Amino acid sequence: MAIDPVSAARAYQQAANSARAGAAGGADQVDFGGLVQEAIRQAGQSASVAEHQALAVAAGQADIVDVVTAIAAAETQLQTVIAVRDQVISAYQEILRMPI
Repeated sequence: MAIDPVSAARAYQQAANSARAGAAGGADQVDFGGLVQEAIRQAGQSASVAEHQALAVAAGQADIVDVVTAIAAAETQLQTVIAVRDQVISAYQEILRMPI
């Protein structure tokens, strides 16, 4: 799975901004649920942009390169969200296997 450097940099910047905002507000923790919800929202928004670009090409109003770029960005974000989901599920299963 290839990660787009721009998407990775954007995700890192958002996480860093969230961490700074949390530290400035007196909280020492980052809201993981909020980060995941934001990633899912961005993935959906990226898919919507790709869909609109495809419709614009079908209408003859856009270039095919824009569609390919939008679809690649949407795919990268979706793969990132899926990878995070898989890691969360794996961690949960590992916790369930721990002896009490």
